[in-house]
Amino acid sequence: MATDLIPVNIVIGDRTYRIKVLPTDEELVRKTLKIINDKIMEFRSMFAGKDMQDYIAMVLIWYATQPQEDKMSETQQNDFLKTLEKINSQLDKYM
Repeated sequence: MATDLIPVNIVIGDRTYRIKVLPTDEELVRKTLKIINDKIMEFRSMFAGKDMQDYIAMVLIWYATQPQEDKMSETQQNDFLKTLEKINSQLDKYM
């Protein structure tokens, strides 16, 4: 039995995307987006004049280089990565 996906509008940086997620993943997707967008704003204030793509790249580098103890639990990390993969898959459809 397949689980029904629900449509969710998300914003990354200055773009809005419509993706489909499992209802059980919606909260994690929204929390992940908050982390991403908060970091984008932080980098925008630190490095003025950059392109939005630069800020998104900075956020990805920041996340990938965080010390292990500062990261989420392994389950949260796996959920986070699954969410990023879903977002990336949806974004690929727009390109």
